[in-house]
Amino acid sequence: MSRIIAGAAGGTPLAGVPGTMTRPTTDRVKEALFSRLDAFDVIAGARVLDLYAGSGSLGVESGSRGAGSVDLVESDAKASAVCQRNADLINTVTGRKVVTVHRSKVESFLDRTAAAVLWDLAFLDPPYPLDEPSLAAVLAKLTPHLAEGAVVVVERSSRAPEPDWPDGIERFAEKKYGETRLWFAEPGVEAGD
Repeated sequence: MSRIIAGAAGGTPLAGVPGTMTRPTTDRVKEALFSRLDAFDVIAGARVLDLYAGSGSLGVESGSRGAGSVDLVESDAKASAVCQRNADLINTVTGRKVVTVHRSKVESFLDRTAAAVLWDLAFLDPPYPLDEPSLAAVLAKLTPHLAEGAVVVVERSSRAPEPDWPDGIERFAEKKYGETRLWFAEPGVEAGD
C-alpha cells in the first residue's frame, strides 16, 4: 500500500486504485523524486498539476509537503474516485482545500484551461502504452501553462525513449530507478527573450 511520505500527512496510507489499470509510483521512487524536488525548492507554495493522476499519489504528496494548490487530472471513473478520497484526506489534514480533482482526459483539460493559468510543478505519469507522439502532444499543450522556473517530471518505463520535448521545454536531468525512469525538464528561454 502506498503512503504519504512526509509533510502534514506524512505516514498516512493512501487509497489505491483497484485492478491493474494503473501503475502506482513506488514509495522508493516517490521518496527519491521528492528528495530531488525539495533540493530544487519547488514544492512550498507551488501550484502543482498531476496529469494521469491514477490514485493522485504525487499530487497529494505535494499537498502534504506545502504546495499552495494541486490539480489532479484523471479520466478513469474508479481512479478519479480514489483521487477524490486521497484529496479529501489532504484537505482535511491541512484544514483547507489544497487538492482539486478533475475527472477529464488530460488533453481536454489542458484545452479548457484558461491561458492565464500557470503551474510551478507538473507531473506526467501516463500509462506505459501511451505512444510517444501522444505524450509529445500533451507536453506541447502543457508548455504555455508553465510558470517561469517551473519543473516538469515525466515518469515512464525505463525502456521507453526520452520524451520528444516540444519547443519551450528543455530536459535538465534524468534518473533511472529499476523499471522506472524519471525525466526532469523546465521551460526553456525562447529565441529573442
